[in-house]
Amino acid sequence: MADLPLHDRAQSEEDADADRGFVAKLSPAVVKDSDGRVIWDNDAYAFLEQQCPASAHPGLWRQSRLHARQGLYEVADGIYQVRGLDLSNMTLVEGDTGVIVIDPLISTECAAAALRLYRDHRGERPVTGVIYTHSHVDHFGGVRGVTGGGVPILASAGFLEHAVSRNVYAGPAMTRRSVYLYGPALPRSPEGQIGTGLGLTRSTGTVSLIAPTLDITRTGQEETIDGVRIVFQLTPGGEAPSELNFFFPERRALCVAENVTHNQHSLLSLRGGPVGDARGWARHLTEVIALFAGSADVAFASHHWPTWGAENVVRFLSRQRDLYAYLHDQTLRLMNKGLTGTEIAEAVRLPPGLEESWHTRGHRGSVGHNVKAIYQRYLGWFDGNPAHLWEHPPRDRAIRYVKCLGGGGAVVALARRYIAENDLRFAVELLNHAVFADEGNKEARDLLAEVYTRLGHGSENGTWRNLYLMGALELTDGIVPADIDTGSPDLVAALSVPQIFDSIAIRIDGPKAWHERLSIDWHLTDLGERYRTTLSNGALIQQADPPEQDVDLTLRLTKAQFLGLLTGKGVEGVDREGDTGVLRRLVAVLDNPVPDFAIVTP
Repeated sequence: MADLPLHDRAQSEEDADADRGFVAKLSPAVVKDSDGRVIWDNDAYAFLEQQCPASAHPGLWRQSRLHARQGLYEVADGIYQVRGLDLSNMTLVEGDTGVIVIDPLISTECAAAALRLYRDHRGERPVTGVIYTHSHVDHFGGVRGVTGGGVPILASAGFLEHAVSRNVYAGPAMTRRSVYLYGPALPRSPEGQIGTGLGLTRSTGTVSLIAPTLDITRTGQEETIDGVRIVFQLTPGGEAPSELNFFFPERRALCVAENVTHNQHSLLSLRGGPVGDARGWARHLTEVIALFAGSADVAFASHHWPTWGAENVVRFLSRQRDLYAYLHDQTLRLMNKGLTGTEIAEAVRLPPGLEESWHTRGHRGSVGHNVKAIYQRYLGWFDGNPAHLWEHPPRDRAIRYVKCLGGGGAVVALARRYIAENDLRFAVELLNHAVFADEGNKEARDLLAEVYTRLGHGSENGTWRNLYLMGALELTDGIVPADIDTGSPDLVAALSVPQIFDSIAIRIDGPKAWHERLSIDWHLTDLGERYRTTLSNGALIQQADPPEQDVDLTLRLTKAQFLGLLTGKGVEGVDREGDTGVLRRLVAVLDNPVPDFAIVTP
């Protein structure tokens, strides 16, 4: 993307919008858990008020400076936001008797601090409802910091399934990769972590979940909570598998969740996950413009700052819509001309009308990795070239490349030549081969860390910066453990029984279980549900409402007892019939994930 002037009119308008409606700050802007551990520190980013240094991209520096503005803000009559106390925003809508909370952040501690800040300036209003805009943890994890339940909790149909499965099935791998995405071990400094594009970073406190009590099942559905009328739009499959926009007609205020933010979003998170549908995303935005935008005096979101003025709202939503539609259509056009994902990522450039907008900048997503995500959605990992069909895995391939190039020393020398020519991308490729061929090659590791640092400092994308800098850190200092646990008791308890069986099935060590045969009937007495699990040929198969048939073991138990079995509490108190040794045989073939696996080394 073209570089934009840092003092143009559009930037000035965004700066003004980020400050508009300011009521008060949290001072100090530090949140601790019950043990006194700091789980959020906005004050650590005070350095962003300095001039942008050479170690940061000016666009990312500007975006992070806006993120660092924290406190309570008035959005519209009776609508307030707390910004800068977590990765996301918490919005509070005043009703007849209390306040409705939209998106209670990641951590209960941060959510409680945000609610306290609101109450300090708006009075001790009780929480009378909660809305989850979508199924990502930064939009529901802090819910027990604002309510213990007993109030309406609204979300789109399918929310609970997506919220918990995302953090269980591939949870260990995504949690490990998120260390690179957020850079928790990097110093908050001009040389280190300065943001993520979507916010400064994520909090690391207690994650919770209370199941929705009211599902939104269709666009146009209206609900009244505490006297506040709300009209909903379903937007599944774009930014999240389960997501909502909604409109407050009497306030002329539109919530666009995370479907529209002040940057280009990512269609595929770099930590992993399902690929978003760019075409569907654009169509949802066309629909929200038609349904609500002309009647909205303000549009606010779950990240960043609002946009005021009916014309500005329509223009903002339209450009964001055009962004995802353009990326989708151009990727498909070039894909159908035979270009691969990597080639298309190099070829696509945004039109001037989008390239010159601050809110389409690649601070979180980027043209390059969004194009590759679209390609992946349609054609998958294989680019059609038979040479790429059966490649050696990374370490084996690296050993062969390094041998062909004359050994590790020769590869490092070649890399230095490309560094001198400022071809850092190919220098990284060479040095990565050198490290994977011989992880003890200190010269290669140190030089690769140096090049990663240079790439990070030059990146406008917050997550790219963190990925590069975390790669450099782990090359020099070793693996950094994850700083957040998304397998909280609330998330585990929210799993459906089929999801629990899925989580067991993905832990079966296939080769170890090749010759094992066993069957168990599970009668969930409190749920009135029956399941049969059968282990055969290394696969654990589940069946709901199975026919009568002899099995090795029958268990009659509650869901709480079922979860207790999985955490090692044994079968005491469980009604059982058959061979309980079957459980030991099943446990014996379970494998454990490796939470701190290597990424930049073999």
